[in-house]
Amino acid sequence: MKIYCCLCLLLGLSQAAPLLAQTPKPPYTSSKFEQLEELLPTPNNYRAADGAPGHEYWQQKADYKIEVQLNDAQQSLTGKENITYYNYSPNELKYLWVQLDQNRFHNQSDTHESQSVEMNDPGSLITYLRGINANHGFNILAVKDAQGKPLPHQINKTMMRIDLPAPLKAKGGTFSFSIEWNYRIIEQARFNGRAGYEFFPEDGNYLYEIAQWFPRMCVYDDVNGWQNKQFLGRGEFALPFGDYEVAITAPADHLVAATGELQNPEAVLSEEQRKRLKKAEKASSPVLIVSQEEAVANEKSRSQQTKTWIYKAQNVRDFAWASSRKFIWDAMRVEIEGKPTWAMSYYPKEGNPLWGQYSTNVVAHTLRVYSNYTIPYPYPVAISVHGPVFGMEYPMICFNGGRPQPDGTVPDLTRRAMISVIIHEVGHNFFPMIVNSDERQWTWMDEGLNSFCQYLAEKELPQQPWAKADYPGTYPSRRGPAKNIVPYMKADPGFLVPIMTNSEQIADRQFGNNAYGKPATALNILRETVMGPTLFDYAFKEYARRWAFKHPQPADFFRTMEDASAFDLDWFWRGWFYTTEACDIALDAVKEYQFTQRKNKLMPEETPFELAEINETLLNLLDEKDRKIVDTEAYYYELKLKNEGGLLMPVIVQVNYADGTSEIRRMPAEIWRLNPAEITRVVITNKQVASFVLDPQEETADIDTEDNAYPRKGRENSRFQKFKENKAQD
Repeated sequence: MKIYCCLCLLLGLSQAAPLLAQTPKPPYTSSKFEQLEELLPTPNNYRAADGAPGHEYWQQKADYKIEVQLNDAQQSLTGKENITYYNYSPNELKYLWVQLDQNRFHNQSDTHESQSVEMNDPGSLITYLRGINANHGFNILAVKDAQGKPLPHQINKTMMRIDLPAPLKAKGGTFSFSIEWNYRIIEQARFNGRAGYEFFPEDGNYLYEIAQWFPRMCVYDDVNGWQNKQFLGRGEFALPFGDYEVAITAPADHLVAATGELQNPEAVLSEEQRKRLKKAEKASSPVLIVSQEEAVANEKSRSQQTKTWIYKAQNVRDFAWASSRKFIWDAMRVEIEGKPTWAMSYYPKEGNPLWGQYSTNVVAHTLRVYSNYTIPYPYPVAISVHGPVFGMEYPMICFNGGRPQPDGTVPDLTRRAMISVIIHEVGHNFFPMIVNSDERQWTWMDEGLNSFCQYLAEKELPQQPWAKADYPGTYPSRRGPAKNIVPYMKADPGFLVPIMTNSEQIADRQFGNNAYGKPATALNILRETVMGPTLFDYAFKEYARRWAFKHPQPADFFRTMEDASAFDLDWFWRGWFYTTEACDIALDAVKEYQFTQRKNKLMPEETPFELAEINETLLNLLDEKDRKIVDTEAYYYELKLKNEGGLLMPVIVQVNYADGTSEIRRMPAEIWRLNPAEITRVVITNKQVASFVLDPQEETADIDTEDNAYPRKGRENSRFQKFKENKAQD
């Protein structure tokens, strides 16, 4: 506009008007490159504008002391807990909210009542019938204050409100109370829960993976107040940090694995098992604490006695455990920045030989890689358990699948599924067990970020000596590479929703792609193509450092990544996270320009592109200094690019020369800032070009590569190819 104003002054308004009228106006662009401030919450004292916790950031705490007994004959639990709740918020609280997650399996739960069921869909019908005929959910036996007096409470499906006798004071008030309960454990295979039991008819034993097993405090924070959205089964859990002391009473012949550190090994482990643990402290590979032969012998036991296993865990957001007489147990220590950490696995004989070979090695590998990209793993142990749950995460312990065939053979698909799920679930220790995002609302903040880190860990797998034999080259990652998300991105937009969507509102068939695959791919593209590994890794690590043991929101992640890198990424967050647009950049046309005085000027038949001549008038418009920078002997190619998918991405062009060499040139996404639909760019070369190809290494998830090359496929063998053949003959 300043140029046109000068023209108006020089030529007069009436003379300038025709020039202005001839200037094409680009499309309205603010929806693509404008800042996200109208969508993100306003920074405040709790959450700063740079994405860090504000100087008045606060969060609550809940400490638990729990006693629980496993009834192996009836597959049930009975428990009592004492909770001390700390109110560090600036608000007084009249009541507390507690999650009753097992009520999701109650026969009148909203999970069943809101389920879509069709008579011609046996899967949905059987799931519904199982649910409404179940006898599960919490039986709340008592809710009392510290003096043993009953507390008024109200159960609303998967939530329970506890009314306080007096408001809980702000900024440091505490309240202690107790809850007693029991419930029947679900058979995991029938109800598809995140925990449950598996029965082995061959030996008559049960294997229990126990989670969401005690009434747990809801999060109260500066964003939502109480996060008491009902649990329908998919949207996972928002939980405060606290310290746990848990006493688990199980049959005396059971082995119990749990969150935290075992406090009474002398009471529950044999002398030989303790010796083996001591040996494992210095071992560089897994050491058997309970062998397969010992586990098989133990399967025949039916002790009528019990043992109580006492575990403690500090600064964790949850507690889970597993129990069975079938468990094989192996362990090793891994050094994380000079600090020893246990890597352990518990699995039945049905998991071998796969689990003995891989599980604990994969746990150790995951801890090392994630610690490198985020923060050093802070907990004393990380455990992988094999049982009925194929993949679910908890602090320091996770439940994983991948079982060999009955004859012990291991299909490659089973091995890869097992390795990947262990990396993923152990990785969840970092997101969301440490960087504690709100899973009930933002699935991608734990699943997407974790899937991205999983891809980084998988890329390094072939370097490990225990994995080289099976994966000597590259590991076939399912999520992370840009090309793997293309089928999802090119789907009918009517079936897609943005990443920034609550998990309960995402269709089943798209949930994995939306919450896991697409955000993981976006971050991989951001790292490899947009920002570069050095800047990305620093910013990503800074996000983990800032929000370790805190409750981040999406804006905190977006702002931190920009603040720590000096990249304006609002266009990226808007396109990848707030829309369902796809990348589809077309190389629509290429013209080759020649200066009239270039020596040995090509004839039209010597180029595969439309040939255009630059008139000497252009040079006459330049001053003496500018004329010197114009290389009239160079080749000038004008590329016309169209953004047909809508998603803004960098432009990556491979230039293939007539002499058989090639190079890649990169243009930032900001090239679209004035016209997000169509741009023209000049590429200057010292050699004649045979063809141009967009995104040759499939970095941008372009959904249509048929229009990425110019000349189009089939045209490269036309007159230009004949010209080269004739030259070669000459």
